[in-house]
Amino acid sequence: MDKFQPNSAKMLATFSLLLLLLPILVSADCTCTPTVETGINKQVALEYKIAAIFSILVGGAIGVCLPVLGKKYPILSPENNVFFIIKAFAAGVILATGFIHILPDAFDQLTSPCLDQNPWGNFPFTGFVAMVATILTLMVDSYATSYYTKVHTNMALDQATANSDEEKSTGEADKHATNGHVHGLGALTSEASSSPLIRHRVIAQVLELGILVHSVIIGITIGVSSSPSVVKPLFAALTFHQFFEGTGLGGAIAQARLKTRSIALMGLFFSLTTPIGVIIGIGIMNIYSDSSPTSLIVEGVLDSAAAGILIYMSLVDLLAADFMNSKMQTNVKLQAGACVSLLVGAGCMSVLAIWA
Repeated sequence: MDKFQPNSAKMLATFSLLLLLLPILVSADCTCTPTVETGINKQVALEYKIAAIFSILVGGAIGVCLPVLGKKYPILSPENNVFFIIKAFAAGVILATGFIHILPDAFDQLTSPCLDQNPWGNFPFTGFVAMVATILTLMVDSYATSYYTKVHTNMALDQATANSDEEKSTGEADKHATNGHVHGLGALTSEASSSPLIRHRVIAQVLELGILVHSVIIGITIGVSSSPSVVKPLFAALTFHQFFEGTGLGGAIAQARLKTRSIALMGLFFSLTTPIGVIIGIGIMNIYSDSSPTSLIVEGVLDSAAAGILIYMSLVDLLAADFMNSKMQTNVKLQAGACVSLLVGAGCMSVLAIWA
């Protein structure tokens, strides 16, 4: 099973490069009255933003690493009941991120008076884009799982056939052992095709892509602000935001049981995306306008898509999969604990919406 893993590094690197093109799109000329920030002090705001870069980086790194430490600390292992509680909390965080943090922003952006009434005011594009993103996520989820299952099955079949041929070459004396191996071939391929690791690996990568879209946007948001009164609360709120979101992603990565290199790369991409967004925001703050029609459309569409992805992933791949798990279905205390943890996670992230 460890011989084959989705090439997450190349996929995430390509996607990250595409995200870096975002500042070019959102720096278009403004044709609407820009938002006036009060208490402008670029120097003080810059100091807060520099501190935020390191604080958000550390918060995200700690969050994404905690569940992965299950290899060293059995209490955090995916097989442990405690992991179900932690994962429910993380799923609640991701669900609230989609519903409370991202989707309302997308509605504001795509219904802004700075956009032309036709077509933006005549059709609910926010809900439409979120719906399409959800459907596309389902398709990617389904087809990717199907593809990787076939690859795993073919690998298991080839390996079993090679072993069988090798045993046959040893002569008649090994006939019984060979027959036993061939009879076990069907069970081996069946095990490969039904392995939950395939699902967990697909889930981890799709979830990370959805989070990265959101992370770069919120990083740019804090980076372009020149008001300490705006940056300061975002500084603290986004640190906790990244920590909680990282916990959710880390749980998915832990269950995927990827190689150390893949885990490190996925954790690194997540940890760096928001700080990089802040740096980009600082670099374009003099040409960026949050009321530019182009920036509103680009950010609104990306936010809508990210919301659709995260809502689907949290409900279908994280919550439904765990709450329908036979281990939880037969343990009332575990069910109750997971429900409470889910509500706490969603509640904590919802409260953060007051500041961010």
